Amino acid sequence: MALTSSLNKMRVEIREDAIAGRGACLLDSTPRSTLRSSPRIAGHARHGVDRRGVRAFTLVELIVVIVILAVVATIVAPRLIGRVGQSKQAVASSNAASLATAFRGMMADVGWSRVPDGVTIESLWESPGETTGWKGPYIENAEAMVDPWGRKFVLLVPGEKNVDFDIVSYGADGQAGGADEDADVRKP
Repeated sequence: MALTSSLNKMRVEIREDAIAGRGACLLDSTPRSTLRSSPRIAGHARHGVDRRGVRAFTLVELIVVIVILAVVATIVAPRLIGRVGQSKQAVASSNAASLATAFRGMMADVGWSRVPDGVTIESLWESPGETTGWKGPYIENAEAMVDPWGRKFVLLVPGEKNVDFDIVSYGADGQAGGADEDADVRKP
């Protein structure tokens, strides 16, 4: 019994030397039960050291990391998706305010105290018919008249929020009214 124990201990030490790269001897003749029973050898297997002494991840470790990433993604993704709608509302509000400022500048240039019937938001880009004093375009490009959802802003005369006019985006749904991302944006 003592002889068997000494031999097993020697085989384990030789096996550990082989794993660490300090020589190879009796690798194939070492019983697997001896390797598994040794806490030092078993420790190498638990910590991902392969036969060449190179550290690696075990399959269980990889699965745990993938599961953690999936859980984080399911928690974070809905919050980010909600933020996209809020950011589009903020962009629409900012763009509508810029268009309202440009429209007021155009009104001052052409001498209007109120907006005449038939004038649309396009008058910021193209001259509104037979007017004098129009010094446009008052916006950088025609795409400035498009809200974040791809529809043109609307000029409402008279305005519902303001006396003379409103610049309106009808939100994500394109319909009057709504809440959250579907809410209307009215400026100035």
